[in-house]
Amino acid sequence: MHIALIGASGQAGARILQELARRGHSVTAIARDPARIAAAPGVTAVAGDLFDQAALAERLAGHAAVISAVHFTASDPEKLIGAVRQAGVPRYLVVGGAGSLEVAPGKRLLDSPDFPAAYRAEAEGGAAFLARLRQEEALDWTFLSPSADFHAGERTGRFRLGTDQLLVAADGRSHISFEDFAVVLVDEVEAPRHSRARFTVGY
Repeated sequence: MHIALIGASGQAGARILQELARRGHSVTAIARDPARIAAAPGVTAVAGDLFDQAALAERLAGHAAVISAVHFTASDPEKLIGAVRQAGVPRYLVVGGAGSLEVAPGKRLLDSPDFPAAYRAEAEGGAAFLARLRQEEALDWTFLSPSADFHAGERTGRFRLGTDQLLVAADGRSHISFEDFAVVLVDEVEAPRHSRARFTVGY
């Protein structure tokens, strides 16, 4: 499958790129600095400006799906969604955030009194992005939220999936590795099960 990956040099993006290449996909890997993108079979690294909608749309045209793995505080949802629509790509998958997941009925993680102030702006940006996608009528979108602790680790292939509620393991931790998150996201690319929906993954 021919896939465009925006934010391919980031922590999550780099693991998603590895997983796509591992499975033999053809990937256009887009980053501000393409020199930071790891070389791999089937991967073409290109420069891209997230705020130049027209130029980004040109990069995205002709792909079967677009994945974006960029910080919400460093991007504009209208320009990203607009570029995907302008490019005529039917599927759009987003690396989401955990802040908008519920920890109790009607209560989001980011509404918790002890939610770290350093992550609040990013979490609120992710929640706003999801709300915007839920209004989107033209794209077949998917928003995959990680667990609260999203970290470098191992590709175990063992995890649980959920919908809008934060997943917490038996040890009380809510966590997922970048590597296993990538497995789940690429599974969704290959065999869509969450069309126009948000879901989550955790241990």
